[in-house]
Amino acid sequence: MLTVLIDYESGNLHSAHKAFERMAREENAGDVLVSDKAEDVARADRIVLPGDGAFPACMHALKGTGGLYDALIEAVENRARPFLGICVGMQLMARMGHEYQDTEGLAWIDGAVKRIEAPGLKIPHMGWNDLVLTGEHPVLDGITSGDHAYFVHSYQMDMSDPTQRLAHVDYGSEVTAIVADGTKVGMQFHPEKSQSVGLQLIANFLKWRP
Repeated sequence: MLTVLIDYESGNLHSAHKAFERMAREENAGDVLVSDKAEDVARADRIVLPGDGAFPACMHALKGTGGLYDALIEAVENRARPFLGICVGMQLMARMGHEYQDTEGLAWIDGAVKRIEAPGLKIPHMGWNDLVLTGEHPVLDGITSGDHAYFVHSYQMDMSDPTQRLAHVDYGSEVTAIVADGTKVGMQFHPEKSQSVGLQLIANFLKWRP
């Protein structure tokens, strides 16, 4: 079993790598590799797409890094490899991003990424917030409403299909926190920085057998 964290020069992957390695050891879930090589994505059993920064820059980087985009599409869409998007990696799952300029996303989730509307509150939304679960999924095993996760973002996914949203948080409005469709899951927050709750979510993803 091989889990590949895609490195497309969109943020420091050190903490995510360590968290996934730790839970893979604890769950006997195989190896974890950080890679910018299309051939590694092609042979992966599970794929994680992290991301920090702006939607257009991250999508441009993903498409411009040595065939990674094509390998990702083949693995996830054609071979149904379990996929986890984190932070901007989750936002890229949307149909469209509206950060700085309109940019097409992966179109795996029926939603659009827009600036958070939170009158009177600070943007970016940064820090701990309580998850409100609205759906069921194996990745949520052991997670309940009120559990804390760590967020750092100014844009969020505005859902067109609410059945694809598994959780939100309240920050001036309902801010999408977890999405899923088929073999694909996304988390707006950083599970690797969300202590025991985040580690449980990572373990659940590594154990998940769609």
